[in-house]
Amino acid sequence: MASVEAAAEHERILREIESTDTNCIGPTLRSVYDGQEHGLFMEKLDVRIRNHDREIEKMCNHHFQGFVDSITELLKVRGEAQKLKSQVNETNSRLQQDGKGLISSMEELKRCRIQQRNIATTIDKLTHCLPVLEMYSRLQEQMRAKRYYPALRTLEQLEQTCLPRAGQYRFCSIMAENIPKLRTQIRDTAMMQLRDFLESIRKHSDKIGETAIKQAQVQRSLDSSVSTQPRAPSSRRSRKEAPAAVGVVTDSDAQGGSPVSEQDSGILDVEDEEEDDEVPGAQDLVDFSPVYRCLHIYTVLGLRDVFENYYRKQRRKQARLVLQPHSNMHETLEGYRRYFNQIVGFFVVEDHILHTTRGLVNRAYVEELWELALSKIVAALRTHSSYCDDPDLILDLKNLIVLFADTLQGYGFPVSQLFDMLLEMREQYGEILLKRWNITFRQVLDQDNYSPIPVSTELEYRQYTSQFPLQDPELEKLPFPKKLPFSEFVPKVYCQIKEFIYASLKYSEDLHLSSTEVDDMIRKSTNLLLTRTLSHCLQYAIKKKNVGLAELVQVIINTTHLEQSCHFLEEFISNITNVPPDTVNATKLYGTSTFKDARHGAEAEIYTSLNTKIDQFLQLADYDWLAAVQGVGTASDYLIDLIAFLKSTFSVFTNLPGKVAQTACMSACKHIATSLMQLLLDPEIRQISMGALHQLNADVKECESFARAGPVAGFQGDTLLLAFSDLRQLLDLFTQWDWSTYLADYGKSTCKYLRVNPHTALALLEKLFKPMKEMSRKNNVFAQFRKTDRDRQKLIDTIIKQLRNLIAQHHA
Repeated sequence: MASVEAAAEHERILREIESTDTNCIGPTLRSVYDGQEHGLFMEKLDVRIRNHDREIEKMCNHHFQGFVDSITELLKVRGEAQKLKSQVNETNSRLQQDGKGLISSMEELKRCRIQQRNIATTIDKLTHCLPVLEMYSRLQEQMRAKRYYPALRTLEQLEQTCLPRAGQYRFCSIMAENIPKLRTQIRDTAMMQLRDFLESIRKHSDKIGETAIKQAQVQRSLDSSVSTQPRAPSSRRSRKEAPAAVGVVTDSDAQGGSPVSEQDSGILDVEDEEEDDEVPGAQDLVDFSPVYRCLHIYTVLGLRDVFENYYRKQRRKQARLVLQPHSNMHETLEGYRRYFNQIVGFFVVEDHILHTTRGLVNRAYVEELWELALSKIVAALRTHSSYCDDPDLILDLKNLIVLFADTLQGYGFPVSQLFDMLLEMREQYGEILLKRWNITFRQVLDQDNYSPIPVSTELEYRQYTSQFPLQDPELEKLPFPKKLPFSEFVPKVYCQIKEFIYASLKYSEDLHLSSTEVDDMIRKSTNLLLTRTLSHCLQYAIKKKNVGLAELVQVIINTTHLEQSCHFLEEFISNITNVPPDTVNATKLYGTSTFKDARHGAEAEIYTSLNTKIDQFLQLADYDWLAAVQGVGTASDYLIDLIAFLKSTFSVFTNLPGKVAQTACMSACKHIATSLMQLLLDPEIRQISMGALHQLNADVKECESFARAGPVAGFQGDTLLLAFSDLRQLLDLFTQWDWSTYLADYGKSTCKYLRVNPHTALALLEKLFKPMKEMSRKNNVFAQFRKTDRDRQKLIDTIIKQLRNLIAQHHA
């Protein structure tokens, strides 16, 4: 079995040796030598070699005859080949001899062809180089002529088209090296022109703004006067409708033309234009070509972002300078006008740049600048206007701000904050007006003589009634000469109130307010004038020193007539504002309450002054509090003088309203009674005799006689006597010594001495019998012999004890 396997293995190895490259049979032979049958393999290999040798020998025997035949034929061909070689050599020698002339001709032809090719190449190169030179020459001319944008376009065409076609030549290299320098030169020159332009418009922004404001003013005048005619297009609109100067390059631009005017100055000469009737547009004053040119140049250079950032940064700086007001701007209107002109000029330029360039400035940038400007403008105006105390200057400033706002609103800028600020300034204007009218009212009140106005002719009467709406049919029937019931300050104050209303209305003009808002604003201002300014002035006139009762009476009469005229002021305001007075939510005038308060103040001052005068008379009272009992006495001299003064005073009160005169009379009587009661109960007066009480009783009777006489009409019955009832009952109680009735009926509504207070009775009783007590103590030794005095003392002690019990019960 093992031999069979070894034979099969040897067979496989032999086949592998036959079919494998000899370089790779090493491993195969190694496997043979590694095995144990290496001799058997050699035998098989020899057998296989002999078999192959026999096959080779058979094959050679089979092809030998053909090989012999081939050799024979080859020998025959050799002879023929030698003959052919000799013929070829002979033909070659003849051909070489004959081709020498042809070769010389071909060499000549070759030289001609090379020359022709060189000439064509030269022509081709010149064809590419000449445009370069021509374009470079054009570039130099454009640079000399300062036509930088066409020069930049030429430079771009030279670099991108002509130089690559021309090839690598030295002059081309020189040109290529100069191109960046030329670009830098053009860029720097354009930037320098832009700086000049920016500096120029900064210096002339007030002129630009002044022209824009004039144009807006003219336009507003045209709109108000010829509202039915179609409005002529403004230069601003025509300017915006013009094609944008930036972003579209036409054929003429490519051929060297500038897209805008090549003038380098920023401000055009408009002296000839100003001689015409038509006001030139603000944009017509400015040559914007430096901006457009620089923008084109930087766009071509690929530096548009750099240019935009630089332009915006510089304009922001200029905006901050423009928005910085002068420290003395508030002193004159011209200072405000220059400030507004510069701001308008700045934003007119920015608006034009916005609408004539694509992206140099955008709407967001302009709105951001305007928001910054608006906040600074409002802050500056609030600060500087606060220094102003002249209403005329405030009014002129308001008109200037309105014109400023309308101008910028025409360019599309929101100006609502300016009008809001104007409404704030309205309060300041109102305060300044109130201060001015406060001085005016005080002058009127100080110069008034506080006496009725005498009129001797119909003309004088009509003159006063035209100033003040007096409606008194009975007065009109009276013959001349006659007197108006009020003094000079009534028509003067009424006219000044109307002047104040006109002044308030002036500020409300052109603020784009509705009639209702204007009406409400005027009414509120007038209310402030009435309730604060005029009220204070009237109080000042009433409270000032040396004001007599006659003057106070005239003040009451005057304020009564002014109060009656308030509805005429209501109608006056409604007529100038075209708002009916009965409109819903319409503010009502507080004039009625103002004049009522003033009248009440005058009435109170009359009462106070009257009481003060009474006090002056009472200070003259000189009672002998320890006087002996006498017969029926007469009234004191001071009281007789006081009654005479009151009679003369109340005779002047005939023109006063009835209640005022009655109140004054009642107040005077009460004050007299109270003062006499206080005098009687004065703690400094420790002792009072019955004689003093009888003298005081005589004085009170004199007062009661005055009250019964009716010094002022309108009192019913003995109403005025009630002012002395407390004092009368107290004096009757002591003079009649009716203590039993008082003590028995105390607390009953039918008590005869209902108004006598136990405290008052006790205090007066102790003062009255204090001398008796002291005398009793001094003469205590002989007291037992005076039974009458002893009984009287016991009675008084009993009365005092009962009074104290009443007081204790009252407290309980």
